[in-house]
Amino acid sequence: MTSVSSGLQALDQSRTVSVQEHIRFVTDDLMTSLPPADQLSAEERRGIIARYSAVLEGNFIYWMTGAYLSVRTQEAKSIILDNLHEEVRDCHPGMLRKFAMAAQAAPGESDALAVYQNLSNVRLFIGRLSPVPILAMMAFFEGFIQRFMAFLADVARRQGSVEQEYTDVHGVCDIAHTQGLLQALEAERALACDSGEPVDDLFEGVDLLRTLIQNIVASPKSSRARQ
Repeated sequence: MTSVSSGLQALDQSRTVSVQEHIRFVTDDLMTSLPPADQLSAEERRGIIARYSAVLEGNFIYWMTGAYLSVRTQEAKSIILDNLHEEVRDCHPGMLRKFAMAAQAAPGESDALAVYQNLSNVRLFIGRLSPVPILAMMAFFEGFIQRFMAFLADVARRQGSVEQEYTDVHGVCDIAHTQGLLQALEAERALACDSGEPVDDLFEGVDLLRTLIQNIVASPKSSRARQ
């Protein structure tokens, strides 16, 4: 390996570490801000599950499809396609709906309205098809979900549910998904760098999704009180 190649590899590794550190910081901050499950009322528990379902059931595959449409490297396409294949083959939206129904928390109109604006912001961001920021957002989300599942499962159990397939599956598979998406992100960053193309704000999607997650976890009443 030449000194130039070695230097480029070290640069790529440092960039990956930097992205991972930022994602880890945002995830840690979100996790520490979660309310204690044993202090939530039945309605607060229902609301968290319902808002989460209102966001994820009909949007995650859309987000991942947007990522697939935006990327140009074969490496990134292959990684994202594997993720999409798993989502569709194993019917993850149906798995989530079953989870929400078992906890008596199927989303209704008020739940959809509670997350509408922040969800719209994420949808519009995805629609710009900017590959690197989208992949950063999706890598962050997969990593957050893996850690969030224990909390979500606890909330559902306190609702009297014994349906845990959704949380069990995503508490495991999203570890590999996160690493795969980080790998896809670096492939797309390298292509952009080689082409001399500017990269939009790398963490714009992370920030938008972080706000949406906070919207999911906080009750609409408490969110209005902070405004």
